[in-house]
Amino acid sequence: MKISTWNVNSLTARLQHVLDWLIANPVDVLCLQELKMSDDKFPLDVLKSAGYEAAVFGQKTYNGVAILSRTPVRDVVKNIGGFTDEHSRVISATLDTPAGPLRIVNGYFVNGQAPGSDKFAYKMNWLRALHDWLQGELAAHPQLVLLGDFNIAPEDRDSFDPVGLAETIHHTTEERDHFKGLLQLGLTDGFRLFDQPEKSYSWWDYRMLGYQKNRGLRIDHVLVSAPLVPRVKSCMIDRVPRKWEKPSDHAPVTIEIDA
Repeated sequence: MKISTWNVNSLTARLQHVLDWLIANPVDVLCLQELKMSDDKFPLDVLKSAGYEAAVFGQKTYNGVAILSRTPVRDVVKNIGGFTDEHSRVISATLDTPAGPLRIVNGYFVNGQAPGSDKFAYKMNWLRALHDWLQGELAAHPQLVLLGDFNIAPEDRDSFDPVGLAETIHHTTEERDHFKGLLQLGLTDGFRLFDQPEKSYSWWDYRMLGYQKNRGLRIDHVLVSAPLVPRVKSCMIDRVPRKWEKPSDHAPVTIEIDA
């Protein structure tokens, strides 16, 4: 089965992009971030016509996450258990597959703005809460995929300018330590299971010809639990939608797992 993540940076603006991409890439599951719409505005009927059920956790203007699936999902949970958050950032659901239940955790991680800011402190608290909550999720759901826009470039090779951007947002030691902490829970970065082209990024700034000059960051990730690792067949970034007219600044990332 194929599972994808894509920060669409407004589903209102990018709905046709999503539909066009799904026609060309009929994945089993597509996790969206930054819907920027409330639940009542979510295009359930349109996506159902395209063959997808949806679990949605929207928010007006900002944030918002959804799981689109060709098969029904169950046991939907919104946000991080035990962590009070006014923002719609996490949605989790279980899919029943031939290999057993598969837990999908789709997250739009906090940006953090700048080290030392209140938003950065919120990011650190949020990441600590995520780590602690995922321990229980992994115990309850051995087959688990954590994916989404992490807003963290975990290594220097995940940034177009690791020296110039050292210790700036997405590149700080604190953020990278939190990413390592997720791996220490028993998760594996699906993208790094395979040889990948150098300068492989999933986000490019709209400004300063960021995409054209490949001034990007790899901040969209798919992490898989240990039982899934032997069954991962590929993981790739699809740059094509970033070339479309009025694109999201993020590209989809897709992992293929033997079901």
